[in-house]
Amino acid sequence: MNGTAEKKLFTRLTPGDTIGLVAPAGPIKEEEFAAGVRILEQWGFKLKYRRDILRRGGYLAGTDAERARELSELWIDPEVKALLAVRGGYGSIRLLPLLDLRLFAALPKPLIGFSDITILHSAIRRHCGLITFHGPMVTTLPRIDKDSQEAFVNLLAGRVPEPIKPKGLEILRPGTAKGKLAGGNLTNLVHLIGTPYEAELTGTVLLLEEVGEAPYRIDRLLTHLKTAGRLALPAGIILGDFIDCEAAELTWNRVLELVADTTIPVWANFPAGHGKRNQILPLGAEVEMDSSRGSLTVSEQLFY
Repeated sequence: MNGTAEKKLFTRLTPGDTIGLVAPAGPIKEEEFAAGVRILEQWGFKLKYRRDILRRGGYLAGTDAERARELSELWIDPEVKALLAVRGGYGSIRLLPLLDLRLFAALPKPLIGFSDITILHSAIRRHCGLITFHGPMVTTLPRIDKDSQEAFVNLLAGRVPEPIKPKGLEILRPGTAKGKLAGGNLTNLVHLIGTPYEAELTGTVLLLEEVGEAPYRIDRLLTHLKTAGRLALPAGIILGDFIDCEAAELTWNRVLELVADTTIPVWANFPAGHGKRNQILPLGAEVEMDSSRGSLTVSEQLFY
């Protein structure tokens, strides 16, 4: 890690606090944005975002300079207590050369999102040493279930969840593991290999999720991780949702094949990713997998 290693706690959010909304990747549909904004305002949060947040530049939410400036300005804004991505898609990786991550490290704030936001999670963890949050975004808040919405609000309020015991969890290989939670979207993690922003996986609990990819494409990505030596690094693996990826069991079996030379525990069907269940999770925080209880425990303080 190139950033500071000192522990930095976040200020817990309460109704009336301001959340900054950022669009670092794909363009936004107005109706989906409005629906998410209504939910956040009903919860009592103030929202701050650029007037042109619905801008469009082809398959991106504006130019790279616009998106990088938006993220940076909201991050250093003293009124903004947390940043929430509006949507994923593609584009976060194009911002990395334009961001001064030293500013981010000096002003720790929760950044929340998933999918393409995995790029920002990895870069900020690697260069700033900050915990970030893999969780719902503005446009997905209306689509997730009540439990996921409640978990989102509770965590921002500083109420770290009790051991998470998801319904339908599949223990593919039992065991226990402790380590910092890492990962996110499989495609984006693979695309960062060999870059200065690659996720550090040694001794971690690795979360993987994906959407809309054929089994052979997922196999290619997983095999890339294996061939690059990255699947030998984690202490445990958690497979989240693999939505619209045909038979998820093919992915589960392929992961077991690729880690057959290890003894690490492997779980599947964890509620994280593009599905209706999207449990907010602190990337970079110390967690423990306990297969005997089917529970994931966050074992460090995040907020003060």
